[in-house]
Amino acid sequence: MRQIGWLRTAFQKDPGGGLFLIVLVAAAVVVPLLYYFVPESSGLHLSGYTVTLLAKYMSYAMLAIAVDLIWGYCGILSLGHGAFFALGGYAMGMYLMRAIGTRGVYGDPVLPDFMVFLNWKELPWFWHGFDQFWFALLMVLLVPGLLALVFGYFAFRSRVSGVYLSIITQALTYALMLAFFRNDMGFGGNNGFTDFKDIAGFSLQNPATRVVLFLCTAFALGASYWLCRRVVSSRFGRVIQAVRDAESRARFLGYKVESYKLWVFVFSAVLAGIAGALYVPQIGIINPSEFSPANSIEIVIWVAIGGRGTLYGAAAGAIFVNYAKTYFTAALPSFWLYVLGALFIVVTLFLPGGIVGAIGSAHRRGSKS
Repeated sequence: MRQIGWLRTAFQKDPGGGLFLIVLVAAAVVVPLLYYFVPESSGLHLSGYTVTLLAKYMSYAMLAIAVDLIWGYCGILSLGHGAFFALGGYAMGMYLMRAIGTRGVYGDPVLPDFMVFLNWKELPWFWHGFDQFWFALLMVLLVPGLLALVFGYFAFRSRVSGVYLSIITQALTYALMLAFFRNDMGFGGNNGFTDFKDIAGFSLQNPATRVVLFLCTAFALGASYWLCRRVVSSRFGRVIQAVRDAESRARFLGYKVESYKLWVFVFSAVLAGIAGALYVPQIGIINPSEFSPANSIEIVIWVAIGGRGTLYGAAAGAIFVNYAKTYFTAALPSFWLYVLGALFIVVTLFLPGGIVGAIGSAHRRGSKS
């Protein structure tokens, strides 16, 4: 009874978030059932492609939550979070490339195919350890986190904020994109990593592996939402919202603003890295285009369209926009970018709270009447 009462109280405090988690749990149950147990001849059957597509949407939703945490609640508009997503993806991709072993095109037990093709004689030092799954998971957390820590430390200590911070975050991801495009960097150049075989000893072509990865992504999305909700509803969360609304006043009251901003920035970057690591084995490729500044700008658009400062709205915006992208790139490939731009302009001008904010306003007006 106490647990039911606690759940009821939590749902009353955050009805949108509660509904989001209910839908997520339902998807985690229904999607595998429709994929595994419904015959392919049935209209209710979900193909492997659809399961992978839904997992892709969920990894993007997790990335959107990470951006909403720093932008919606701390006022840090990052136009470079795609870099942390890509770094997490590359860390996982390095493990997946090492796991190919002798099954590659050239059959080298140590060197990935692209290194053999480019006449590399030995494995670079930064590739060592990636033959172990646990080490790759550790790097998924550490690499984006350390980059965010170093970048954020110097940026926030110098009190860079506003549009200037947005510009240098975009410059960061652009610089990484140029670096990863180089063949001599040891990351596959413009082709990146692909042709993955298995993960942790399980074939990526096995339907069971696909379902497990889908469930892991659903769990990570739910956990990231729950963690971020705990953060923003805590005393720490109230402080970062005060920093967003009146940074100078928060500093005057004695809060170490830079420390708060740095912590939330690093935490957000780690979440983005985990999302990238879940994305790569399911999509089957990672290349430098993931660092593109346009990708990071698109993430911000997801958050704005869904509803900044709500977390679940950011996730819903990511899923909605990427579903629309899937549809329009197939139906009207030449007009997708115009559709996205028009949608962003309409939401900015007429729905400043995003789709979720508009629904909430309509519900409140209905309740009053």
